[in-house]
Amino acid sequence: MAHTIILGSNFAGVTAALELRRKVGKEHKITVVSPTEDFLYVPSLIWVPFGRRKVKDITFNIRKVLEKKKVGFIKDAAVRVDAENSQVHTEKHGILDYDYVISTTGVKLKFDILENLHPEAGMIENIVIPKYAEKAYDKFKELVKDPGPVVVGATQGASCMGAAYEYLFNLEKTLRKHKVRDKVEITWLTPEPYLGHFGMDGMTGAETMLSSFMKMFNINFVTDASIEKIEKDKITLKNGKVLPYKMAMLMPPFTGADAMLNSPELIDDKGFVETNDGYQHIKYKNVFAAGLAVQVKAPFKCESTPFGVPKTGYPSDVTGKIAAQNIANMINGKDKFVEKGFGDIPAMCVMDAGNKEVYIFANKFFRPRQFAIMVPNVLNDVGKVFLEKYMIYKNKKGLSFLP
Repeated sequence: MAHTIILGSNFAGVTAALELRRKVGKEHKITVVSPTEDFLYVPSLIWVPFGRRKVKDITFNIRKVLEKKKVGFIKDAAVRVDAENSQVHTEKHGILDYDYVISTTGVKLKFDILENLHPEAGMIENIVIPKYAEKAYDKFKELVKDPGPVVVGATQGASCMGAAYEYLFNLEKTLRKHKVRDKVEITWLTPEPYLGHFGMDGMTGAETMLSSFMKMFNINFVTDASIEKIEKDKITLKNGKVLPYKMAMLMPPFTGADAMLNSPELIDDKGFVETNDGYQHIKYKNVFAAGLAVQVKAPFKCESTPFGVPKTGYPSDVTGKIAAQNIANMINGKDKFVEKGFGDIPAMCVMDAGNKEVYIFANKFFRPRQFAIMVPNVLNDVGKVFLEKYMIYKNKKGLSFLP
């Protein structure tokens, strides 16, 4: 009997656990270790700061789903992985032995890159962590009552510009809905060298489309931006430019989660697991990773301000399936190793633009690509809403084999 431990219980972790369960016999044990029993549909957090969604609307109990599918669940936080001895150290359940382990531990937000960046400092909002997304809604309601300038964007080193763009356009739309848009000057701040780089070396038509959106919605923007300091009511850039704000939302950089940071033999200097294209560790062959925990090397060079590569929901699903398939093949004695490098995974995304949306498709995440297109839908965001309903339904029902 083989025992596989999956660390984490969101997109990549749930997919890997359920796919592995489908592909190996019942005599093999699969255990998910996670500090929470909640599955969170992260892409819809962009609507929480405007009251369109509550966190409870996009959260459900994943433990019941997994246990129904004969996957064990331990509610606990992993402290570190001891790869030499094939053991996971946990906070409350001691040491767990494994034959295989998959890290889907996600990321940690690096708020310490700048003083006062952390939401607890009371100056800058954040939309990635649920409780802070809810706090951002309170701040938005204050802005509506007492309008003033707003700064939205990402710090140097950040990689999740897509969600910040979505927040930006939802902010603009919701301010118009409340009839205070003319009293709010909005500035977009990004480390990208040009609009629509996205940390994936751009897309055909992206810069032109986003530039037209900025002009259409009267949004100021600063590219290649690096922040010097954050103070109450103003942000100073390294080029000396000062941006006043009544409200600000900035995406920080990501690092690996604490459990991976405590497992130095597995990670790079940012805390992400070093794997081959089959999402197997480069040294420890019974260690795998998927989703946000995977190291992804940017194929482009940051000429000035540093920034990173985004890791979205679709690649999390794909990498979770590949890791599960390779472990299943090893357990079942099959001499087959599945590989698909992160850059070769198709780019598929629906970017919300405030009751509008943009469909993003490319045959590869990174260049060179044979096909890449961005298609705007200026009438509504039905695609984004449909994707939310589909993904929540898929995971609630444990239908991991679906795309």
